[in-house]
Amino acid sequence: MKAPNALKFLLLVSTGLVAWLVGCASKPAPEPERAPVAAQLPATPAAPLSQTPARAPETMATKPPPSGATTALAYRRDAARHLYNQNRDRIFHGKLPPMLHAVGVLQVQVDGAGHVVALSWMRAPKHAPEVVAEIERSVRAAAPFPAPVRMGRVTYTDTWLWDRSGHFQLDTLTEGQL
Repeated sequence: MKAPNALKFLLLVSTGLVAWLVGCASKPAPEPERAPVAAQLPATPAAPLSQTPARAPETMATKPPPSGATTALAYRRDAARHLYNQNRDRIFHGKLPPMLHAVGVLQVQVDGAGHVVALSWMRAPKHAPEVVAEIERSVRAAAPFPAPVRMGRVTYTDTWLWDRSGHFQLDTLTEGQL
């Protein structure tokens, strides 16, 4: 008869130990709240791809502030923010869907005044030539870019993540993918 009592005692002690360990477990620290880049831009209804201007006429006359970046990677963030500001109504807000219409990797060469000197595709979405043309048009229309005053000129690379709706995110400022 002592064996069942010992078994009950062992079960009681084990349960108490598990409960104590669960109570002692630390909870992960909450991540600091960070507003997505697209959330910082005002949400506006998007027009179809063919009807969307690259930028509003009032932005054509404004020259962006110069970039203080000292590397191409740092300049890429400034260029991405500039492209987002020039294409506010075409930015995909939130996490991108699992299947994208097109993904392209474009290298952009910018001179000391922020003018686009050359575009070079490292990975063009050849199945979607309309996307290739639209990305090139958008980059050229966004000029002048922030002048790379500390580098003189810069060649930076960014990945364009293109949704079927004609909206996009740049890998530099992406909100992720579902």
